Amino acid sequence: MDRIELPPLGPADLPLSLLEVGCSGKFELLTHPLPSHQPLHPLTTLPHGLPPFSVDLQAEVEKRFLSDPAWLPIHDTDAAFEKFIKLTKREKHLDSLLHCPPTPLHSGLSVVRDPTTGMLLDFTEVPLENTGLSAKNSLSLQRAPGPPSESLRGSNTNYPFLPAAMEELTLEQIKKKSELEEDIDFENDLLTVPPGLKTGMDFSVKEAKTTTKTEVNLMSLLATFDDIIDAAPDAEEKEGKPASAETPRLPRTNSLEDLGIKEGPVSSSHPPATAAGKKEGTSEEGDTKKWAIPVDITSPCEDFYKRVPDPAFKWSFELDVFQKQAVLRLEAHDSVFVAAHTSAGKTVVAEYAIALSQKHMTRTIYTSPIKALSNQKFRDFKTTFGDVGLLTGDVQLNPEASCLIMTTEILRSMLYNGSEVIRDLEWVIFDEVHYINDAERGVVWEEVLIMLPEHVSIILLSATVPNALEFSEWIGRLKKRHIYVISTLKRPVPLEHYLYTGNSTKTQKELFLLIDAAGNFLTKGYYAAVDAKKERTSKHAQSFGTKNTSQNTTPNQDKAVWLTLLNFLSQRQQTPVVAFTFSRTRCDDNARSLGTLDLTSATEKSEVHSFFQKSMSRLRGGDRQLPQILSMRDLLKRGIGVHHSGILPILKEVIEMLFSRGLVKVLFATETFAMGVNMPARTVVFDSIRKHDGTGFRNLLPGEYIQMAGRAGRRGLDATGTVIILCKTGVHDMGDLHVMMLGKPTVLQSQFRLTYTMILNLLRVEALRVTDMMRRSFSESHRDTQAQEKRISQLKKTLSTLPPMDTEGQLSDLLSYYHTITELRITSQALQQAVMDSVSGLKALSVGRVVIISNSQHHNALGVILQVSNDAVNRTFTTLIICEKGNEEPGGDTQNNSSLTHLYSTTLFTPEGPCSHTVQKLKSQDISAITVKTLKVIPERIIDNYYKRQQPRFRMDPPGQAISTATQELLRLAESNPNGITTLDPVNDLHLKGVEVVEGVMRQRVLVDCLKDFKCIHSPTFSEQFTRVQERMQVQEEMDKLLFLVSDQSLSLLPEYYQRIKVLEALQYIDTSGAVQLKGRVACQISSHELLLTELLFENTLSPLAPEESAALLSCLIFSQNTQVEPHLTNTLQEGIDRVLCVAQRIGELQRDCGIAQTAEDFVSQFKFGLTEVVYCWARGMPFAEIAQLTDVQEGTVVRCIQRLDEVLKEVRQAARIVGDSVLGSKMERASLAIRRDIVFTASLYTH
Repeated sequence: MDRIELPPLGPADLPLSLLEVGCSGKFELLTHPLPSHQPLHPLTTLPHGLPPFSVDLQAEVEKRFLSDPAWLPIHDTDAAFEKFIKLTKREKHLDSLLHCPPTPLHSGLSVVRDPTTGMLLDFTEVPLENTGLSAKNSLSLQRAPGPPSESLRGSNTNYPFLPAAMEELTLEQIKKKSELEEDIDFENDLLTVPPGLKTGMDFSVKEAKTTTKTEVNLMSLLATFDDIIDAAPDAEEKEGKPASAETPRLPRTNSLEDLGIKEGPVSSSHPPATAAGKKEGTSEEGDTKKWAIPVDITSPCEDFYKRVPDPAFKWSFELDVFQKQAVLRLEAHDSVFVAAHTSAGKTVVAEYAIALSQKHMTRTIYTSPIKALSNQKFRDFKTTFGDVGLLTGDVQLNPEASCLIMTTEILRSMLYNGSEVIRDLEWVIFDEVHYINDAERGVVWEEVLIMLPEHVSIILLSATVPNALEFSEWIGRLKKRHIYVISTLKRPVPLEHYLYTGNSTKTQKELFLLIDAAGNFLTKGYYAAVDAKKERTSKHAQSFGTKNTSQNTTPNQDKAVWLTLLNFLSQRQQTPVVAFTFSRTRCDDNARSLGTLDLTSATEKSEVHSFFQKSMSRLRGGDRQLPQILSMRDLLKRGIGVHHSGILPILKEVIEMLFSRGLVKVLFATETFAMGVNMPARTVVFDSIRKHDGTGFRNLLPGEYIQMAGRAGRRGLDATGTVIILCKTGVHDMGDLHVMMLGKPTVLQSQFRLTYTMILNLLRVEALRVTDMMRRSFSESHRDTQAQEKRISQLKKTLSTLPPMDTEGQLSDLLSYYHTITELRITSQALQQAVMDSVSGLKALSVGRVVIISNSQHHNALGVILQVSNDAVNRTFTTLIICEKGNEEPGGDTQNNSSLTHLYSTTLFTPEGPCSHTVQKLKSQDISAITVKTLKVIPERIIDNYYKRQQPRFRMDPPGQAISTATQELLRLAESNPNGITTLDPVNDLHLKGVEVVEGVMRQRVLVDCLKDFKCIHSPTFSEQFTRVQERMQVQEEMDKLLFLVSDQSLSLLPEYYQRIKVLEALQYIDTSGAVQLKGRVACQISSHELLLTELLFENTLSPLAPEESAALLSCLIFSQNTQVEPHLTNTLQEGIDRVLCVAQRIGELQRDCGIAQTAEDFVSQFKFGLTEVVYCWARGMPFAEIAQLTDVQEGTVVRCIQRLDEVLKEVRQAARIVGDSVLGSKMERASLAIRRDIVFTASLYTH
């Protein structure tokens, strides 16, 4: 209600006013006078009229559905619709269909402050650069953030942020100007009159006019000094440089910002300035710059508390030296690689980084290789820091937290999809980096390391690896920043390794120490174990006749060994024990066979019971009665647990939690338990030291053994950890044990390979090239491109300083002569090598054979073979060779023949002065030809006589008769055949029939004939000019070789890249110019088997199927085991399977045709349909207990398969949205809902 202004009260006015009460129309009369300084009373206590009510529903619906064109179908123009439009009298508002986003502001406000006090003086408008940048067209961090819905995972149409490894543009790219650019000369011909103005500025140098008058004209003086005043700021900058004759001058400018003043204060916080500084530093140090810096942890870190007075996180214990060093590096914002022994305390480094990022208000991402490990870390960090989120394939908790825990695959997709999280990211922590050796998933780690932007620092945590420095050097070179490598020297809890041969109560104490806590291998213990075993087997053989020699033991023998050992260990209080067994069925059998063993007290039993019941209470009734759960409950009550991939995930978590509380005394586990689940035990037992690795049985590698044995010994609880190897059939070979226990752990190796997803993700962003990714992979880390480019520029300089070649007149064919000679030399060498490697060639090189020798000392000299060594690898030929007097020793007078060694001549060496001789051991490459001649020689006499005359007192003796005769013979041969002696023909005489040899001989003949036709050899200056050509060509060849190494053509994966591009082109995922098409965009959404899944989508294979059938069919992409049980399938499912196999066969054949090594059969066989029926029944609502009966696959594997299937269904749903197939999208959603139930999708105990 508008307020009415009343005139001020006069003396005649009574102090009366009316107040309306409520909405009923009652009034009240106010009679007390108003205070003069207060405003009038309100005239009403409530608004006029009836109380407000909700908007009429009918009106809202009419407005929403009948007036809003966006809601109405555009293409539906049937009669009913026309009638409807007439009836509603709807007016068309075409404008409402056009939603234009507002144009970005092209300017912003900047604050002007007083430089001395910092007071705010004014605001100025400044033009904004890069206003058009968005996630769809730019890699820059300056781009505007995308919509909030895409901030976490990003979108597959977004560009990623620029990876740190890829910022430098090559000189060629910089030199290539766009059409709009033109060369501007900033020195000459500059315009002085702006367009449209009559007069301009005069920029000519003004001389100071010296006036004869005594009075000074102030204006003329100022005009002279104008430029000097302008140049003052610049002069300050150039202080260190020698003053030039002219005064430095800057162009005039209206803004002080354009002068050098601005850069002073900004540079301290501006990152590019520091980066430039770093780069200058690197160039000074030269190529020897090392990016990986090992940190010395032998001396204590005395001044730690001085350097970190206010740590971001405090622990209840004193840190080790390696932890302190890591914290210091993190405080300096450096990247670190911590390679520490198991249980040394690597997590401290991760915790400090998380605390630092919370202090800095930034974010940290913690990646782990295994989902189970992610869940555990989530619980640990959640209790420590509170603000922690978790992202795995099926769970998303608290995604806006400052610390996010995720699997590496999710981080990879966030990087490719340009997630906004990356902007605030300070640290990425890679746990268990040695997983980079995993053949299947190792490539993901490399992709993530390459794709991380420059502002992100990296923390790598790993078990001890031998090549941590080399790996860090690669990352450092990639990121252009130092990586500090911190390794521990020894385990905090030393290990003792034993052999155990007991198998009954009588022999239960047969435990023999093999490696003591100091790491010494005790052979005494080994032989004692062998004797103990031998004694028993001999007695056994006496009583039963034949000896049991088989490697495998019966279940009863196993049971006896385990019962004996576990009773013995529990008496000695050596529990908890982890028993590593490399087979899931053996784990289960061993646990079941211990029916009589009870390791828990009554209170422990009740604790186990209550924890178990509480954990299982979240399951539905029927699921609580699953056979696996019931049998595990009984085992756990007796202190026995089983942990492998076949156990239900919720049970595995219960077992891990009980184990960490010390309530599981014996845990039978497979190798996965050691791969990161951080649960140390008192004792580790190895059931066997052989495992099956997918192809065959082999001994454990040192790295695997150390990883598992490292679970023994709990820090702060045990003085030493005990590792026991069971000798069930016999004692293992001592050499095998020694290698396994004391060998070097596996080095980090690159598993980089090209995947279609990676290629498509990089192709959709113009600025990123797949070849850049390949060049930066760890597999190519041996390429030192910078050093090579430096060498190339040196060679270019050398080339420019070489004297020019004379190729006029007679010398016009000099270059082609050089190329012919070079080719001839290479051909001859290859032929000679083939002869030397052949059997017939070696036969010909027998004692007495005359050969032609050419090496650094002799040129076409004749020699006779005296002796041939038996060493097949480095075979040597002891040969008597004729030479000039004084050139007997290697490295003597060689210059006379070096000048023309490059020429191809068959002219034999004949001494100019008296003929001498030498006996030398020659390598096969020193023999340039084998002649047809042989001499009769007495090799022993010649060799003895020659070596006798090498002694000082016999040096003046004349040569023996045998030597003189042989030397004379060789000299006679050389003089009688000065232009060359007939040599053995590789094809006709030595009968070498290889294609290369025959072609080589023909080529050699052609080239020798060519040489006669060259004119240049008759030129008087030929020798000098040829040397010049040779010098120039050698530099050129080295440069060409380096240019090849620097180019993409030398990448080892390049051929495969082109093959895969061919496949993508053939399937129309990309067009011929490499632009990603619709199919390619769909494939980017899919993380594995992208080709097959995309083809199925586009061929509508899934459309006719019901939701549960499509889920069942897609299970083949995840399940990879062979099953014995034949599934019973419906006809539609069987047809679906046939179509999937048909598409797979087609893709496999196409890949084969494009040159990829995998056969079509191999490609098809990776899709297994063993769980199709199980998933179909599960999606239709069958209880878990019943579907477990349908297959021989273990329950845990089924659950994991269905969980991962849910991720695939989500991907297909996304892909269907991109294609615009909403029916398929909703079908996938229904399928996903159908499988997300009961025990399969029970939330992890760690996250609740």
